[in-house]
Amino acid sequence: MILGIDEVGRGPWAGPLVVGAVVLGGKTIEGLTDSKKLSKKRREELDSLIREQASGFGLGWVSPEEIDTIGLSEALKRATIRAVSEVKASYNEIIIDGTVNFLHETGKGKYVTTMKKADLLVPSVSAASIIAKVARDAYMSNQDAYYPEYGFASHVGYGTAAHIAAIEKFGVTPLHRLSIEPLKKYAETPREHHRMETVRGSKTSKQKGDNAEDEVASYLRKQGHTILDRNWKTKYCEIDIVSQCKDTIYFTEVKHRKTDTQGGGIAAITSKKLRQMTFAAKYYELINHVDTHNLQLAVATTHGSDFIVEQWMPVL
Repeated sequence: MILGIDEVGRGPWAGPLVVGAVVLGGKTIEGLTDSKKLSKKRREELDSLIREQASGFGLGWVSPEEIDTIGLSEALKRATIRAVSEVKASYNEIIIDGTVNFLHETGKGKYVTTMKKADLLVPSVSAASIIAKVARDAYMSNQDAYYPEYGFASHVGYGTAAHIAAIEKFGVTPLHRLSIEPLKKYAETPREHHRMETVRGSKTSKQKGDNAEDEVASYLRKQGHTILDRNWKTKYCEIDIVSQCKDTIYFTEVKHRKTDTQGGGIAAITSKKLRQMTFAAKYYELINHVDTHNLQLAVATTHGSDFIVEQWMPVL
């Protein structure tokens, strides 16, 4: 009854940090090992088996913006605590891959053993490594649709030559960690602006939508919001921007108008869209274990070639 814990995403230049936690509960799954030693296909096969057969598992996510704000060490603690809180199965020992007890400040810290190369030696830690790797890689692959210039599906945020070249050409995105040394030079200007200046001339509707969302995200930051997520998807709806200001989490739909005569803003929120956004907000609250129950839907409108934010307002 071991709870195995391992992290993925400590070293990338972009993307979230993810910690996996798994209790196999006596189940034997052949082929478990360090996720980095497995092919993508085999990791995904094992991920399905782990989720089906394990007594319990959890994932803890920390966004790039959180990492920049609190630092990597604190982010590792936070992600580990979040992952463990997801596990509902019983266990009597915790093994964390590495040398640091990220739970030492919690009531579970006294049950922890740290172990180098535990992801090779302890099946439950191997399983944790695999589910975290598969989840993070899938997330980064999905970001290709929003940031096609960067090739996130291939390098999943690590500082490869292709990734570095893309940053030098297009700037940084909300996925990039501006606290790491190679990207600190971008930290003084909101990260949305860097990429926007390089792609603004594009005529694709996808990139226009990105530009509009970048401007709204920048506007919200100036109003005291922390951006929690961008393009957050559920089966039925996508929320353009999830942000928090004080004790309220806002779910903002962004609409862009080419001219002043086009409709936008509140007029675009149909009753169906409102239901979909409400569901998405409640689902976000559930899976992220948010500390506040103050959830607010909102809409923002931009217009013109400069993507000027003309309105942001809550939706009742």
